[in-house]
Amino acid sequence: MWWRRFKGLFSTDMGIDLGTCNTLVCVRGEGIVLNEPSVVAVRKGTNRVLNNGNAVGLVAKEMLGRTPGSITAIRPLKDGVIADFDITEAMLGYFIRKVHGNRGFAAPRVVIAVPYGITAVEKRAVFNSAERAGARRVYLVEEPKAAGIGAGLPIHEATASMIVDIGGGTTEVAVMSLSDISSCVSLRVAGDEMDESIVNHMKRNYNLMIGPQTAEDIKIEIGSVAPLEQELSKEVKGRDMISGLPRKAVVSSEEIREALKEPVGQIIDAVLHTLEQVEPELAADLVDNGIHLAGGGALLRGLDKVMAQATGISVKVVDDPLTCVARGTGAYLEHIDEWHQTIESDDDEF
Repeated sequence: MWWRRFKGLFSTDMGIDLGTCNTLVCVRGEGIVLNEPSVVAVRKGTNRVLNNGNAVGLVAKEMLGRTPGSITAIRPLKDGVIADFDITEAMLGYFIRKVHGNRGFAAPRVVIAVPYGITAVEKRAVFNSAERAGARRVYLVEEPKAAGIGAGLPIHEATASMIVDIGGGTTEVAVMSLSDISSCVSLRVAGDEMDESIVNHMKRNYNLMIGPQTAEDIKIEIGSVAPLEQELSKEVKGRDMISGLPRKAVVSSEEIREALKEPVGQIIDAVLHTLEQVEPELAADLVDNGIHLAGGGALLRGLDKVMAQATGISVKVVDDPLTCVARGTGAYLEHIDEWHQTIESDDDEF
């Protein structure tokens, strides 16, 4: 114990948004210092990370769907929780070393954002992965709280703050007041399911097989959930499902909007369900305070308009929605002595 404490004197404490698609690291006084894909490249049939343990993040993402038979590019988190314990440990260890300039002599305190309502077993997996990766103390904060703090919402006050955080694996819909969550729905429908809907659309309508990276590019470049002033189109390349040969096709934003209807509809339903559970006084606050959109999904064109129309409440996309959860973990890190009772640590019993 004294050895880890001694190493802590030479370590930089970190706030981590451990996402299904991307991992962001926030450092006190510096802001976001790392933003890389949650991807690890390993030798097939083993958990041995390539390039001396450095085939992680941006390097590994470039390999997704392009690896030879001997290499596998893995996303170790699924639906916001750890699906592969060892690979997650290797990924966290790489990120901790990278923040510390690849010094092995590091044992930071870390605050990690996790989805609301995950099980005790899933929490324990996060604690164990972070500790084995080198953290000397681990704190868990629920993603809606971190997103609310990072977005600058007054979640510690006696008024309702509502956040809809649409990430890669989960959508967190929460109403918060007095530093706690009053009503929340954690939905395992988010960016990945949108990408899958686009993949299925290309199969059904064009007999064209595309990968998840191409689907994500389509979503970002021409995806929308409300009619655009000027509709967009994009040339898409993939493999013909009949001939097996490479081929291209042109798709429109109207088609992609239709393909996204189901996952977006489930997110809207989760928002409505959360609002139905809110206490009347908090519901009254939301008439004035509105709904705030965060996460990568908040950038989907027209989502704020469609959600406002469905709920009758104003909807606003927060500033820099991609980083607000990570910024929130950084804020918790800065106030750890004041707020430690509102978050779980590895000292708590499970």
